Amino acid sequence: MKIVAADVIITSPTRNFVTLKVTTDEGVTGLGDATLNGRELSVAAYLKEHVVPLLLNRDPANIEDTWQFLYRSGYWRRGPVTMAAIAAVDMALWDIKGKVAGMPVYQLLGGASRRGLSTYGHASGRDLPELFDSIRHEKEHGFSAIRVQTSVPGIKALYGVAAQAQASGERYDYEPAQRTALPVEEDWDTRAYLRHIPGVFEAVRNEFGPDLALLHDGHHRMTPLQAAKLGKDLEPYDLFWLEDCTPAENQDALRLVRQHTTTPLAIGEVFNTIYDIKDLISEQLIDYVRCASTHFGGISPLKKVMDFAAVYQVKSGFHGPTDVSPVGLAAQMHVGMAIHNFGLQEYMEHSEKTNSVFEQSLTFVEGLLHPGDKPGLGVELNEEEAAKYAYQPAYLPYNRLADGTVHDW
Repeated sequence: MKIVAADVIITSPTRNFVTLKVTTDEGVTGLGDATLNGRELSVAAYLKEHVVPLLLNRDPANIEDTWQFLYRSGYWRRGPVTMAAIAAVDMALWDIKGKVAGMPVYQLLGGASRRGLSTYGHASGRDLPELFDSIRHEKEHGFSAIRVQTSVPGIKALYGVAAQAQASGERYDYEPAQRTALPVEEDWDTRAYLRHIPGVFEAVRNEFGPDLALLHDGHHRMTPLQAAKLGKDLEPYDLFWLEDCTPAENQDALRLVRQHTTTPLAIGEVFNTIYDIKDLISEQLIDYVRCASTHFGGISPLKKVMDFAAVYQVKSGFHGPTDVSPVGLAAQMHVGMAIHNFGLQEYMEHSEKTNSVFEQSLTFVEGLLHPGDKPGLGVELNEEEAAKYAYQPAYLPYNRLADGTVHDW
């Protein structure tokens, strides 16, 4: 079997997606997700101009060899653009292998380790009554673990609050990338945030009791010491995890946080290779790996990093918002089904338009997500539907402090 075509398909049902479709001389096709939110066309160009010519006439069965070839032959390694492009190829080849074998990909990775994937939903509010209503909605939908985000007095616009006004009319936490000529500027005040958040979690615990698993996303906006303070202040409310409490380009930053709090830590959604996270795992400075198949090079390296993490009792918490396409979500669901050290899967349902473009076999029943048992990844692209939605430029927001300093968003 040989690869005879590899097509890059860009579509924008509610938000932009980049999909690679690999076709063999026997007519078997595979899909891969190459979406990089706010920089989609950079990956599309990388694929079209640099990767696709290298795939033609290769044997699609040689997944590991192809991965190593694409990673090492470029010389300039790593980075989100390169790794998203490699991820798309890797996913597509696993999809083909599953279809040829007549099995879902998780069976090829060792078989099922569980009935389904425990997931967490997203609740937010501009005030406590709105937040409580959002939490109740997520519980009614079947989630037993819920991420809690809230507005903060004195901050006009804040990441993760669904009811926040947005020109597109979409939920802000569903797709914060806005279709504007330039990125939208938001404001930030760390001291106001640190004062407000512990009281929110106290109120949530008082309202919903001790059994509900609660999570919170700091979205890289704190210094290590500030993150340590928040983690310590949240200890009485027994968080399942505190996510992205500080930027972790410097892996030593998490050491300081760990020294001061027992709140579990999750990080990794902006990481691209094992080298970004290996010390955090081996020194047990985190509890959950948040890496996403799409931005981490695909199924192959995601499975490897979790096998490495298992040695240190670190579990998975794969990134799963709507800037990971249904193809990327399916890829990491299959990994989650197979590994022993699964922790929790983020699940934010895609829009109806997106689901009309990406036809999926996944199920979500009683809080458990399952990729389905169709051969391959279990996702097919409706190209006729995809063609209805042309790419539209969109940018994620950015933050400034009160004095005008650009800050982490």
